[in-house]
Amino acid sequence: MALQDYEKLKKLLSENKKWPLLYMFKFIVPNEGGKVQQVVDLLPKHGTVTFNHTKSLKYVSVSCKVSMKSADAIIEITNAASSIPGVMSL
Repeated sequence: MALQDYEKLKKLLSENKKWPLLYMFKFIVPNEGGKVQQVVDLLPKHGTVTFNHTKSLKYVSVSCKVSMKSADAIIEITNAASSIPGVMSL
């Protein structure tokens, strides 16, 4: 994710005046080298995580619905997951 995308996301999230906010993280992760587990380890433990595999099993969609306390907390997790090679944030 580019810096401007984080700024746009932060602006959109900051417009919400009611925190905590139910948020859904969604990442497309290569199914290799433990990357799926790396992404899961970054997600809040109190969230509900679901997985969907592509037919070829090459990629896994990792989603997590969770109550988040701030825009900064959301961006921190999104940034950390996106820094894993091959991971795409949606």
